[in-house]
This record gives sequence, structure tokens and C-alpha cells, in this order.
Amino acid sequence: MRMKISSILFIVSLIYFAACSAQTTHSSIQPTADQIDAAGDTVQKLGKHLWYIFQDSKGNYWFASNGEGVYRYDGKYILRYTKKEGLSSDSIRQIQEDRFGNIYFSTLQGINKFDGSRITSLHAIPSDDWKLEDDDMWFYMLGKTNEVGPYRYDGKHLYQLTLPKHYLHDEFMQRGINPFFSPYEVYSIYKDKQGAMWFGTSVFGACRFDGKSLKWMYETDITIAPNGGSFGIRSILEDSKGRFWICNTNQQFEFDFSQSEKSDRLIYKKTKGIPGDATFENGKTAFYTHMFEQPNGDLWFVSWVNGVYKFDGKTVQNFKVMDGNETASLVSLYQDHAGVFWAGSTDHGVFRFNGIAFERFNP
Repeated sequence: MRMKISSILFIVSLIYFAACSAQTTHSSIQPTADQIDAAGDTVQKLGKHLWYIFQDSKGNYWFASNGEGVYRYDGKYILRYTKKEGLSSDSIRQIQEDRFGNIYFSTLQGINKFDGSRITSLHAIPSDDWKLEDDDMWFYMLGKTNEVGPYRYDGKHLYQLTLPKHYLHDEFMQRGINPFFSPYEVYSIYKDKQGAMWFGTSVFGACRFDGKSLKWMYETDITIAPNGGSFGIRSILEDSKGRFWICNTNQQFEFDFSQSEKSDRLIYKKTKGIPGDATFENGKTAFYTHMFEQPNGDLWFVSWVNGVYKFDGKTVQNFKVMDGNETASLVSLYQDHAGVFWAGSTDHGVFRFNGIAFERFNP
């Protein structure tokens, strides 16, 4: 059954964002690190404001909250880590793991490394050291003021990078930009099949770094929401056919990375996305915060208040995400090692897909 995909008005409580490349002088100052022993507190249940989910290589689940720290669930016990254990902030924006099993938290006030016993604060070095190494880790701080680009960690140093000036910069600034956030703040980070990094920004579209150069792409209808505010680039997906889906399903993008009309811009063409009522409702474009493709080609999209959508190439199926009689406002969609989908929400905890519906997860 084909369902209509509603437009989501998702600007706000998730905060402002931006980002893409520039050049500054490499600092010779070495970063310092503060270490605090972190045993964590055993708690009986998870919090409500759980935005993001992550499963580590040992099978532990981590739940990143907005204001409550981070929770770890090993299948039996729930441990909670907060500023008391050394986190820079109790609002967590990313969770990653390196090849040695260390866990990293990008918080609203800084980036932390957890080796299983201690939490370390990594101090960023402003730099123009744009590199693309296999083991590098990339971070952003969703909602931190005055952000101008992503952070790159090479295992020793954390570099605070600056995105290059956008070709529409002067025009946008003349219109008057909200002074409380930067138009270059990074909203999302994505690695494509060629190994290049994409940085979705709050206002200026997306910037791609292939290890040699940084190039922009901007389209009004993937950045500006139906109500006129800036949704920003919150989701980027390259599917199995090499087509890109960015923020909404109205169109797909086919990029020609071998050519460049101008040195700072990507060359691409737009093709039709998901047909008609799968993309619009009442003439408004639907926007998504996360996108996934399964091995069979099914596409999954998560929206702000309209639940999760699945597109099998022909029809669209909508899964409403409810907590009792209340509709959950969704922030993220995550797929664990077993292929199970999880959804993070602003105020209703996390939800796990049972094959039929998304259920509130209460371990």
C-alpha cells in the first residue's frame, strides 16, 4: 500500500549547523588531555531524551542522550556516564569506535575518548591539515556555537578544520544570517563508496573532500524547509546504483567527480526520485534526518513526526512510531550488527523494530 510521505518541519530543538573547507596555519602546539577514571553509575532504566544509538564491536549498545549523558547496555546491566565521569557535556552528538576498541563521544562542548576505564578530553588544534587517511575519525558538534567545519582525529591529534568560503557566502550574509549559529556548521558526515567525505551544513548545502580538494553542491529545495527556515543537510546516502539521496526523496543526484565546472563546485545532474505521493503531501517536500539502504535495495528514511518509511522500489510503507498514545519525534535511525533498526527520539527514549513495528525499548 502506498502511503503519503508528509513534510517534516524539523528545524529547532535539534539546533543550528554548517561546514566545508579552508586554509589556516598548522599549529605546532600539542594538544593536552584530561583523564578521569570512569566506572559509571549502574541505573535501573534508560532516560527519555535518547537521540542516537550505537553498537560497539563487543555487542554493547550505547545510547546518546541530550542532557543526560550516555548509557551503555551490555544485555544485562545499564551503566550511565556523565560529566562526573569526565564527559565534556551531558549532551552527546556522535558515538564512534576506533580499531582498538576505544569509544569516542562528540558532545556539545568537546570530544572525549573512553578506553574502557578512563575518559579523556581531546583538545582541538585549529588547522588547515586536510588529509584523508583510512584510520582517521571525523566529528562534528551539533549545536555548538561558532562552528566552522568538521574535526579530524588521526589517533594522536584532533584538528579543528575550517570549510572553504562558499560561493554564495556574500549573498547569504547580505540577507542577514541568524547570529546564534554559523552557516558552515556541520549537521552530518558521510563517507561515500569512493572513500570521500561529505559534510552536510546548516545553510550552504554539502561539501565533499576527496583527499585533494573540497567542492560544494547547493540546491535550495534540499536545504530550505517548506516553512522557509533552513533544514540543513542532515542526511546523505549513496545507494547501490551510485545515486545520491540528500535530505529528501523528491530527486536523486548523479555526480560526475571527474569533471568540475568551477574549482569549488561539484558537477551533477538531477533525476526523478520517489514518485508523487511518496515524496509530497499537500505540495510540501518531505525531509529526512537519516537514510539507509538494505542489501536487497530497500530504502529506509526517518522523519521528524511521521515515523519511518520504507521504499521497496515500487511502494512506500509507513511505520508510525508511538509511545502509548503519543507520537514520538524522531532524531535518528540506526541499524545494528544483526540488521535490526533502532530509532532515537527527543522525549520518548529509543525504539526497536520487531519486523512489524517500532516498539519502545525498555531493557
